[in-house]
Amino acid sequence: MSRKYRLLVFDWDGTLMDSAAEIVHCFQSAATAMGLPAPEAAAVHDIIGLGMREAVARLFPGLEGADFERLIAEYRRFYFDPERPPAELFEGSLELIEQLARRDYLLAVATGKGRRGLDRALARTGLERFFHMSRCVDEAHSKPHPQMLLDIMDFLGATPGETLMVGDTEYDLQMAANAGAHALAVCCGAHGRERLQAQRPVAILDHTRQLMDWLEA
Repeated sequence: MSRKYRLLVFDWDGTLMDSAAEIVHCFQSAATAMGLPAPEAAAVHDIIGLGMREAVARLFPGLEGADFERLIAEYRRFYFDPERPPAELFEGSLELIEQLARRDYLLAVATGKGRRGLDRALARTGLERFFHMSRCVDEAHSKPHPQMLLDIMDFLGATPGETLMVGDTEYDLQMAANAGAHALAVCCGAHGRERLQAQRPVAILDHTRQLMDWLEA
């Protein structure tokens, strides 16, 4: 086990799960259902990682009141549609988490998903048994505010210097910086390498599944 880090905190969408297309589909479908212009995929990728309310405010500026709330409700209707095929874990995600658990790392999730969505994904993928704690956006401020990460460190008794946040967006990396923790970026999700590099993470990996090799190097 790495001597430097005790606690590894993972983002979910775009870090462990290949869910960008799912999120794009749900936002575009919600907009169409309301007669609004559907956002481009690139615009949706830009907001992945934020809380739902922050994401809607960026994607649909000027949307207010009942229409704002309806857009959120429509998104959730499409997201939780039992007929829609769910997103899958990235190849190697399950094996990575199993390896880290065997090495006695403290493992957690900090995500812009709501609790209902994360619990469903954890149960469906079988990963719920590996994580010691998780924090969702309906339980704390949206990234890049540090609250999710601070709550996790406090609950698990880890210091910022012992904590590594692993994520695919600048919001993950900014949250880590705001909490005084370390951050590692992965390029398999929503934001590109240059955008991630601008946040000065401790490392940038092409894919989350490379994390074990990096920790042991």
